[in-house]
Amino acid sequence: MDKNSGNGKDLYNKFSAIAFAGMLFAVLACVAAMLAGFGSRIGFWHFRTGFEVLRGSGFLALLAVIMSVAGAVICLKQKRKGFMLAITGLVPGLILIVLLVQVWLKTHDVPPIHDITTDFVNPPQFVAIVPLRRDAPNPAAYGGAETAIKQLQAYPDIKPLVLEQPFEQAFEAARATARRMGWYIVAMDKKDGRIEATATTFWFGFIDDIVIRITPAGLRSIIDIRSVSRVGRSDLGANAGRIRIFLVKLRHNV
Repeated sequence: MDKNSGNGKDLYNKFSAIAFAGMLFAVLACVAAMLAGFGSRIGFWHFRTGFEVLRGSGFLALLAVIMSVAGAVICLKQKRKGFMLAITGLVPGLILIVLLVQVWLKTHDVPPIHDITTDFVNPPQFVAIVPLRRDAPNPAAYGGAETAIKQLQAYPDIKPLVLEQPFEQAFEAARATARRMGWYIVAMDKKDGRIEATATTFWFGFIDDIVIRITPAGLRSIIDIRSVSRVGRSDLGANAGRIRIFLVKLRHNV
């Protein structure tokens, strides 16, 4: 009697240990994923190291899911406690895997470019921001026809915006919209119709540079914008997304 009771207790502990291990791996995976970006943001390590940490978090999440599923199935079959503990590891593990898979799919859905503009024939040029990009791996100069072709194929909707507003009002609207987007205004030159700003991504702290050009066209104004990443071959669509949001906000705010 005592022997069987002891065996049952040992078996229960094993089941609980599997479920607990799944939860532990899920916690470690989530912590690693957060540290991957924020460690890069504060300069603790290079962003490529952050990518490796992020990849590692994916493997931890996979282990969490496997062990949590195993723990849940065993607990259900043996009608033992520990099922909710297994779910606690399963849910965050699955969420993290889904997020990482979405990022991986994004790398295949968008072209490997990091310079997006509404005018690739005569793209807006950086002036005040050029010195800030001195040590950036990606140049401030536009990538040319190859970049333009890839942009046209991937983002055919990225086009200049024509505002039914004179230059002065359009310039002020563009400045105000850039501030509402949370961008840091580096320089404004009303004579040249140019606004330069930077945007910092939340997770990894990547700095992208933006230049807005406002061109008077009688009683109307033409808005062109360019967004360029300082690092990375591909921006995973971040610059195109930023431009889209800016143009929509600007159109609705004038």
